[in-house]
Amino acid sequence: MTTDFGKLYIVATPIGNLGDITLRALETLKSVDFVLCEDTRVTQKILNHYEISTKTISYHQHSDEQKVSEIKSLLEEGKNLALVSDAGTPGISDPGNKLIFEILENNSEIEIVPIPGVSAVVTALSISGFPTDKFIFLGFPPQKKGRQTYFQNLKNIEQTTCFYESNHRILKAIDSIQEFLQPETKICICRELTKKFETIYRGTVGGLAEMQVKDKGEFVVIISK
Repeated sequence: MTTDFGKLYIVATPIGNLGDITLRALETLKSVDFVLCEDTRVTQKILNHYEISTKTISYHQHSDEQKVSEIKSLLEEGKNLALVSDAGTPGISDPGNKLIFEILENNSEIEIVPIPGVSAVVTALSISGFPTDKFIFLGFPPQKKGRQTYFQNLKNIEQTTCFYESNHRILKAIDSIQEFLQPETKICICRELTKKFETIYRGTVGGLAEMQVKDKGEFVVIISK
């Protein structure tokens, strides 16, 4: 007897501008049985905007094993699910990859389907003007333990390097970059990509003070030797 398992769709959503969602993403969000959300309130805004009535289920970095078991059960019952993050592509600096690992470890027959779209790091790289045939993505810097080592290690990386930084921490990140990297190192800082107050700062590490980077928003930092 063959069991028809449900599918898990990994759906990229806009990082700011709602117009950046793909037609395939919209079709998927409409057709699945449930949408797994990092924050149901954030996702509901997208669903409401496009008049999608699919029910949501919360899944985030603090979700426990019981929540994961519930998700596994839904898939084994034949329910189709879509996983979304608050913004961008699930699994990139969020717990989506952990969920996929646990599902496949439990049942390798469940199909994981990518629905590609926006990713903040790729969006930033595309406008940086830096070499992108090879690049290293370092996610978010540690908030406390290991933070100094994280920035100190940047000087040892030869490839284009990019990382995320969050609201209010960017100025501390800039201080660390100035401490450990050479003044002539090229840098591109992207703030609030695709949003109303999108700002792109370009220059060198030595010129960071003159850039007057605002400390509010979400940031992608790209460094090129």
